Amino acid sequence: MTAAVIGAFADHAFLKDLGDRHLMLLATGAKPMTFAAGDYLAKEGDAAKAFFLIKSGHVALGTHSAERGNVDVQTVGPGDALGWSWLVAPHRWRFDCRALDKVQAISFNAEWLREQCEQDHELGYQLLKHLIGAIAGRLAATRLQLLDVHK
Repeated sequence: MTAAVIGAFADHAFLKDLGDRHLMLLATGAKPMTFAAGDYLAKEGDAAKAFFLIKSGHVALGTHSAERGNVDVQTVGPGDALGWSWLVAPHRWRFDCRALDKVQAISFNAEWLREQCEQDHELGYQLLKHLIGAIAGRLAATRLQLLDVHK
């Protein structure tokens, strides 16, 4: 494994259980990205064309309510993954994703990543195991937000 791959991937919590073969494969599709505070990584309802691993900074996940306006549901930060909508048809973002400060992330093209998972079911299974944890966290955060609304 090259030093660049180790630096960009091996230290990210989302990828900790992946073997060298899968890390090297993901490295071929990785694109470093930087977002300024206030930039949107994704908007609710838009096509989910990317999957992000957050290296630094924080991203607010939120939705819009006619009664309350924009409502932040959860904040993700370094070591977190952002997005599961790329994997689930109809491949539309379920939340707005807004940078709260400067965010450095690793981005993967959704179509490319889905194809890699189809070709390598072990990779798909490993990513899905990690995504389930992220989804469970989002559901718990949404539940807390709903309880707060009904106080």
